[in-house]
Amino acid sequence: MGEIIVSDIRKKFDKYEVLKRIDLKIRDSSFTIILGPSGCGKSTLLRIISGLEVPDSGNIYIGGKEVTYAEPKDRQTAMVFQNYALYPHMNAYKNVEYSLKIKKVPKAEREERVMEALRTVSMEDQAKKMPAQMSGGQRQRIALARAIVKKPQVFLMDEPLSNLDAKLRNQMRHNILNLHKKLGATFVYVTHDQTEAMTMGDHIVLLNEGRIVQQGTPKEMYTDPEHIFTANFIGNPPANIIKDKDGYMAIRPEDLHHKACSADDMKISGQIKTVEPMGSDILYEIDTPVGTLHMKDNNHWETLEEAITVYVPRNKILYFDEEGKRVRNK
Repeated sequence: MGEIIVSDIRKKFDKYEVLKRIDLKIRDSSFTIILGPSGCGKSTLLRIISGLEVPDSGNIYIGGKEVTYAEPKDRQTAMVFQNYALYPHMNAYKNVEYSLKIKKVPKAEREERVMEALRTVSMEDQAKKMPAQMSGGQRQRIALARAIVKKPQVFLMDEPLSNLDAKLRNQMRHNILNLHKKLGATFVYVTHDQTEAMTMGDHIVLLNEGRIVQQGTPKEMYTDPEHIFTANFIGNPPANIIKDKDGYMAIRPEDLHHKACSADDMKISGQIKTVEPMGSDILYEIDTPVGTLHMKDNNHWETLEEAITVYVPRNKILYFDEEGKRVRNK
């Protein structure tokens, strides 16, 4: 089974504490996203789970077995890297086969497993191609096949799509989700891209400065942020943050309107600075006395006056204290 337990993990590089007491339980067969900005410790955490880094303290359990100091090959995990890490002098077939050859798996079984892995990622007809002859999306699929052929309990993915263009990233997201559904293994996926996190994961773990800020389903993270950092990081665009005398208010761009919903709405006057039509949606950037606000609306292809009053239903305002923690009784 592919359940992962991370218990009291800490890690320093020189004097810099990268991970500060990480406690985390990743369910078997889940698709868990480790999300956060650059430098927050997410890749270090993944490398500790994989065995490529050793923690300063704490324990790692995979499938009920402690593996804190076990070699990567003994963890029933497979890693997919950002840069593919394919052997340039080997064709696709040999890249996928290599780990089985090292383990002295019989030739007939090797061939069956390699072709099965290539078929799983729809690359069986590219088996003789060298990495230099493939597109970025094809190389990433070969990297996935190389992981699949090991039949691991856990797939660990470190920003595997960041080198691809937008169209390929979208296509590969669907491929990876279909792969998860087909294999039923545990997937742990590191990214700084909150769009990937919201569209791919069934559970998100948000890190900042070496700590877990919040974790939950995509819906929980978006609609019920426990910290101002969550509201400001998740969402495209993120929530509008307004400083008030007691702390902060957060308002999602889609909760601002240019027409009143009720007489109790909060009103903010301002000037439209920029307009971004995005097909069915439109995004306005508005300069106001409380700062720059973003308003997202259905695009009716109408032109609004530059001087504008926006309205916010009061039940859509989220409140946070001076330290950024959620206030629910306000």
